[in-house]
Amino acid sequence: MDIPRHLSIIPDGNRRCAKRLMKQPWKGHEWGADKLRDVLEWCRELGIKTVTVYSLSLENFEKRPKHELDFLLKLARKEISEMVDNPGSFVHRNRIKLTFFGNLEKLPEGLRRDIARAEEATRPYSGHNLNIAIAYGGRQEIVDASRRIGLQIAQGNLVPDEINEMVLRQNLQTNGNPDPDLIIRTGGEQRLSNFLLFQSAYSELKFTDILWPDITKKEFTSIIRDYSQRQRRFGK
Repeated sequence: MDIPRHLSIIPDGNRRCAKRLMKQPWKGHEWGADKLRDVLEWCRELGIKTVTVYSLSLENFEKRPKHELDFLLKLARKEISEMVDNPGSFVHRNRIKLTFFGNLEKLPEGLRRDIARAEEATRPYSGHNLNIAIAYGGRQEIVDASRRIGLQIAQGNLVPDEINEMVLRQNLQTNGNPDPDLIIRTGGEQRLSNFLLFQSAYSELKFTDILWPDITKKEFTSIIRDYSQRQRRFGK
């Protein structure tokens, strides 16, 4: 079976799952965090080396109710501590390198320290990669990259004729990662919602009605099997 090297996930449906069971929204986020651990284990079993997860969009960071956002950020700190401080966590067991990207400067100082600690602790790992996009927006990423390129031109380190796709890639937050082969979005919506807009140009897309906390190993494996049967053309 042809396995994606880089799988990206938009894990949608946590709040709807909680509402369906008459629970508070943050309960759905807890279930979503638990499901991520399951999915990462399934990815390891299938041989998927790089996974990128859209954990919190910049729009949601700026517009979610404060009490819910506070819970999400507290949950992020809890999950990062579990991954880094527990020697038996799936991160250490499987030597997973953690990378975070997005508008990290908007995050609370404590969470930024946790992120830096997680990246430092897993820097030597090379078997698998887990990228977590938090307070991230694809349009904003491209704008920021353009600003950095403009600064290089102003400083005399770059001339306009040298700007090409590679230069833009080098200034994106995801620099160093291959483009996603497959992007999965759960929860029934059929859009990318400002996720990896530049990098997804030739990605295969899979939208499923299944809410993120409800996805099973059988359903996940079926999605990967469907991907393996596609013929990728890359614009040809």
